[in-house]
Amino acid sequence: MLDAALIKECADPSLKPAIVEQFVASAGSTDPLAVTVNSGGRLILVPKAASADEAMAIVRQYAGQAVVRVGLTQFPAGVGIKEASDLKPDLVDACQNLRKGTAMFAKVLRIVAKWYGNPTSKDVFPQIFEDAVYAWRTGEFEGVSVFEAEDPGTPVEVPQQTREETPAEEENAAKLGEGEPETVQEVGRAGIRIDLSRIGGQP
Repeated sequence: MLDAALIKECADPSLKPAIVEQFVASAGSTDPLAVTVNSGGRLILVPKAASADEAMAIVRQYAGQAVVRVGLTQFPAGVGIKEASDLKPDLVDACQNLRKGTAMFAKVLRIVAKWYGNPTSKDVFPQIFEDAVYAWRTGEFEGVSVFEAEDPGTPVEVPQQTREETPAEEENAAKLGEGEPETVQEVGRAGIRIDLSRIGGQP
């Protein structure tokens, strides 16, 4: 669970705190020094960093040769960087990483929302969020490199609801369940819809 003060101070203000938490829980890490390295779709095991210097040494070692993700938001190290020496230690600073990561994720959300036609229904947001997390993990959405892509600039107008906050979904589920037996006991009372009594009997 992310510290509320950290979210308030460092996260991108366009994202609600609950969405920031959900994003980090879905795609990030609880360790500000976490470094993940993937090459050719395979995870490369790297030593766990005990300090910011160690984490940055791992980042610099693999940046440019593999996909390197860093910190709380698993920010893609090397985006917009030409030389490994340009990589800054703020990647492993909890506040700076959260600031950069949530700003980038907000852009990814805008790209995905634009593809959906910028819908205003709150029921669509969970799907947009899911696609944005997938795009964050893969770096692509519908053939577009989301980290390098231009920011559509349009704010995410879709009401940002977490999965726990969707009464509409609960209401829909309740409507679907209407007229259906709710318990095993009630199944017996629902009545036989097809007469199976003659199956297996004598002609």
